[in-house]
Amino acid sequence: MMNGPTTLYYDGSFEGFLTCVFMVFEQGLEVHGIFPSTTLQGNIFGDLETIITDNEKADRVVLGLKNKISEKSYRHLYFAFLSEIEGIELILLQYIQLVFKDKCFEERDFGNPVVLKVSKTAKMVSREKHRMEAFVRFKLTKDEIYFATIEPDFNVLPIILQHFERRYADQKWIIYDIKRNFGLFYNLRDTSYINFNFKSKDHLDSSNTSVFSTSEIGFQKLWQEYFESTNIKARKNMKLHLQHVPKRYWKYLTEKSTWQN
Repeated sequence: MMNGPTTLYYDGSFEGFLTCVFMVFEQGLEVHGIFPSTTLQGNIFGDLETIITDNEKADRVVLGLKNKISEKSYRHLYFAFLSEIEGIELILLQYIQLVFKDKCFEERDFGNPVVLKVSKTAKMVSREKHRMEAFVRFKLTKDEIYFATIEPDFNVLPIILQHFERRYADQKWIIYDIKRNFGLFYNLRDTSYINFNFKSKDHLDSSNTSVFSTSEIGFQKLWQEYFESTNIKARKNMKLHLQHVPKRYWKYLTEKSTWQN
């Protein structure tokens, strides 16, 4: 058992984080930081411990939480974790400690800064989730797979999975997060996580005829022309438009490619 303040490192997964939580309770650790192992740095002022993910221990934490809080609050906790905001793990540990310490834990006690922080962070992630679901645009490859790339602020790929499984159940598709270098591949039966070793992003250009089908490229051009022809410039309200479709999402929209400049 560590004697002083401890910094925990884990593999970056939600199960790994929950394993850290289990170890904190089991060993009575005083923790001043929980970080993904990719950020591992020496700390001469405290002990370091690398926690190996244990799904059984993680499941025990999940079971305990679901016996204490609503499904909605548990989802908020998970969404906040996916924010990847620096230091969020320690905030979530403090939240979980409140849950188990207080017999009358109030999920909407926004006067508590920890509860408020988790709630606000979860809402930001939820907004990003809905925007990704709305703005993802697939392009047909020569392999007859619909392909889309995203670069979300938060790690929303795990929570948009079900939406696309339901909506595009009759076609093979890949959604790839090029910011985090992993993606989802749906093969008409199930969805799996994949990784590509991109040496360059040139082949992701939607006009690349070696990757995308010629019919897809032609369709994109027709759609852009249609969008331009129906756009009444005299009635354009850019301020209102940006409220509904922020400019950072334009790169996902085929019809916006002519607006980039």
